[in-house]
Amino acid sequence: METIKILVTGGAGFIGGNFVQYMVNKYPHYHIYNLDALTYAGDLLKHRDIEKKENYHFIQANIIDRKRIFSIFEEFKFDYVVHFAAESHVDRSIQDPEIFVRTNVLGTQVLLDAVKQYGVTKFIHVSTDEVYGELDLDPHTFFTEESPLQPNSPYSASKAASDLLVRSYYETYQIPINITRCSNNYGPFHYPEKLIPLTILRVLNNRKVPIYGDGKNIRDWLHVMDHCQALDMILHQGKIGEVYNIGGHNERTNIEVVKTIIKRLGKSENLIEFVPDRLGHDKRYAINPSKLEKLGWKPFYTFETGIAQTIQWYVDNKWWWERFDL
Repeated sequence: METIKILVTGGAGFIGGNFVQYMVNKYPHYHIYNLDALTYAGDLLKHRDIEKKENYHFIQANIIDRKRIFSIFEEFKFDYVVHFAAESHVDRSIQDPEIFVRTNVLGTQVLLDAVKQYGVTKFIHVSTDEVYGELDLDPHTFFTEESPLQPNSPYSASKAASDLLVRSYYETYQIPINITRCSNNYGPFHYPEKLIPLTILRVLNNRKVPIYGDGKNIRDWLHVMDHCQALDMILHQGKIGEVYNIGGHNERTNIEVVKTIIKRLGKSENLIEFVPDRLGHDKRYAINPSKLEKLGWKPFYTFETGIAQTIQWYVDNKWWWERFDL
């Protein structure tokens, strides 16, 4: 059997890390190469259960290091690339946009140039629904793959720019690509600067939970394992050149999410602390994933089952998160 080599960039992060574990365990005959710069949100402890498996390999490198990336492509001759590596925290992008442009735009270009030179069967660019901007509060409106890109933060602008770069390399150089745009992910190994893990860990430690503005901003929540299964399907069945939206059909306001977590952990809503709203805070995101569902994908988790599983994971895995400054 021919060995399939898959490069996963950002495989020490949250979504990329879950995808690495999913692929290593599901496809023992594939070789999964986890490339990560190990910035503040990168973490290899999460891979302690797979790090000794013969089909898992770790490479420490930064995607903006052109010489290093090209040498890695030259050495390993990857069949597929699944590109997660990105700066992703909106608050940090407001404070320092430059690192987002450097990693998300220039880093993506380096990878595309390597793919162009060395060739792969498919390059999957993992993006975000935030590139579409914000929706109004009409529950009948959704982002589709044809929605215009109207990013409202430096983070989402950098992701939109990288999306357009990927598209241009497909149109100009015929590089085989897919672009995926997902709604907000949650689940195990989520770095605790994001809403759901921060809330769970603050509540477990009886500390105040900050909520921006009035807490009525709406997000469509997708369990990270549903995202991994969607990417698996797109990798193997997605039509070259196409964009696929990945959403969970789970719209909730931020305050609903926080109150759900507090209730499940049996704590008081007095832990909630409203703080001044974030600059450029989008009101609502919601995805229509029907294009992907026609390939046969549908989410396994409802928000209720997914948040229960996630909360229990954090309760059971203090070894992973107790080292973070919360």
